[in-house]
Amino acid sequence: MSLPITTSSATILGFWLVILSIRVVGARRTASVSLGDGGDQTLSRRIRAQGNLSEYAPLGLILIFLPEAQAGSTWLLAASAAFFVVGRLAHGYALSFTESNAIARMSGMIMTFTGLMALAALNLWVLLSHS
Repeated sequence: MSLPITTSSATILGFWLVILSIRVVGARRTASVSLGDGGDQTLSRRIRAQGNLSEYAPLGLILIFLPEAQAGSTWLLAASAAFFVVGRLAHGYALSFTESNAIARMSGMIMTFTGLMALAALNLWVLLSHS
């Protein structure tokens, strides 16, 4: 079974998580903090960027995988997955790579939520159309 949308999404998000994690390690070394954020704002933002991706990515990938496995690849699934993935990239960039980028952060969250809602609706459509 070929799952190009799920595979592409998981690959991009996997690489992004490693990049964000490396940035947390670097900030920990710079701030000499082994646990928590030690009150360091840069470290705090990087931890949240990494954590936020870790919180949203699993559900997003499940919502991408299920309709692709059941109904195959469609343009609607690809567009919804792209919205979700780009949203996660933008949000992580805003938190980890800038001190304050409200536009990228807000855009990232809007794209993430839009992608998740579209993916959930697509899952519901697949469920109802196959029953």
